Amino acid sequence: MSKYEPLWKYLKENNKDSYKLSYEEIKKILGFDIDHSFLKYKKESEEYGYKVGKISMKEKK
Repeated sequence: MSKYEPLWKYLKENNKDSYKLSYEEIKKILGFDIDHSFLKYKKESEEYGYKVGKISMKEKK
């Protein structure tokens, strides 16, 4: 199980067509801040029917 699985489950359970989440919203879901390892794990979202698009470090979204 990935440390990001709670985020992927959240996306699937809320069943929206798309999401735009802030770093703070993601932190609330996961219980920790995302870091550079997120870039490696973002492909896991595809297993839940989503694809991580643009990540804005400047906007923190």
